[in-house]
Amino acid sequence: MQNILNALKKIDRMVLVVLKALTITLFLFLSLLVSANVLVRFVPVVSLHWFDEIVEMLYAALVFYGAAALWITREHFSLGDWIGTKILKGSRTRCCYRAALEVLVLIFASIFFYYSLRLTILARDVTNVFAIPKSVLYSCMPIAGAVMVVYSIRNIIHNIVPLISKRTDNPESPKI
Repeated sequence: MQNILNALKKIDRMVLVVLKALTITLFLFLSLLVSANVLVRFVPVVSLHWFDEIVEMLYAALVFYGAAALWITREHFSLGDWIGTKILKGSRTRCCYRAALEVLVLIFASIFFYYSLRLTILARDVTNVFAIPKSVLYSCMPIAGAVMVVYSIRNIIHNIVPLISKRTDNPESPKI
């Protein structure tokens, strides 16, 4: 059992490293393109007529892959645990509260995944300059949604295990 948990932690770290590297790389490309666009406006030596569609693709991927990375580490925007720590008494009640919140988060992530996958599959048009299928542009959404669903399930399990095992020392978040 410990070998399985260690393998899952290793996979978690690898997924997180890939998402972080991808996000940083996308940000660097986006920064270079925006800088080049500003330069070309002052020194018009070349036309960047393709600029909008590439920036759109990079920005979408940056946002959704970055959100998935934040989802894994639980560093995304949230209300926090102010109700669970300040209002609710008893660690079992807090575990139930956290599990209920995670179920709501899972519902959101599942709806997001379903509709973004549907959008990606049904997209038939292409971009104007490079004729890149819009499904390629939209593919970052269902991929990020799938990551969010998997890690929401992980968080629910993490909050339910202490209730089942009658352990009440539930840490804030799983360690990756």
